[in-house]
Amino acid sequence: MSRHPRAAALLIGAAFVVATTAVQARDQSDLARAYGIIASKTFVDLTHSFGPGTPVWSGFGQAKFSPAADPKTHEPYTIPKDGFRTTYYEMVGQYGTHIDPPAHFAPDGIAMDQIPLEQMILPLIVLDNTPYQTKDPNHAFSVGDLKTWEKQHGQVPKGSFVALRTDMYKDWDTNPERFKRTPFPAWAIETIKFLYEQRGVTATGHESMDTDTTDKMDSETYILQRGHYQIEVMANLDKVPATGAVLVVTWPKVKDGLGFPARAFAILP
Repeated sequence: MSRHPRAAALLIGAAFVVATTAVQARDQSDLARAYGIIASKTFVDLTHSFGPGTPVWSGFGQAKFSPAADPKTHEPYTIPKDGFRTTYYEMVGQYGTHIDPPAHFAPDGIAMDQIPLEQMILPLIVLDNTPYQTKDPNHAFSVGDLKTWEKQHGQVPKGSFVALRTDMYKDWDTNPERFKRTPFPAWAIETIKFLYEQRGVTATGHESMDTDTTDKMDSETYILQRGHYQIEVMANLDKVPATGAVLVVTWPKVKDGLGFPARAFAILP
């Protein structure tokens, strides 16, 4: 070997290239297999479409949509005239299905552009509040309810996204005034604390516009001031199993953003 150092170096280099290529091929193969599995699954949209008439908290007011116009001529862009058209949106960030990042309630909390990408794809757990709503239409999902659920489905896994099903979403388009009612079925603050402190979940979501019905928004304050995000005004949770699905959720990367409409969907097992 010492007589032919150049040949030895070439052999070592070639071996390194072959090994690197094999690792890359394996990784690409893993991703290809993962995509093949995902592509074969059923997807469920967990997001409402929204418009100027969408239900929203009265303190924010309705959105306004209008044709975007040339700032020089103030004439709206049109396809016949300009070859394209676009829309000017005027609305609060917390509109429709949306994300609340920690900075929404916490002065030192991270904004929506700082939430790690790893937290935008998570195991999805769906807790069903609807059986309790037969006797109490505004039932707050309790720790006892959660423990009953865990006896049937197993312990809520650490790092998951936990959504509360109430079927409120069905009023979104058909009965918006009922959707905005108070009180409404929601989380109990004790359950929120239990999920984050005892189960170590990453984030939570629900169908209503608020996390609970307390005067000081105790559950939302707890979540956001402890560095977690939540997704509000979710839809179609009745079409997702209690366990086994994966949540994918994303939103625009607004610098220092305090909230924005989000797109969430579930990949079913």
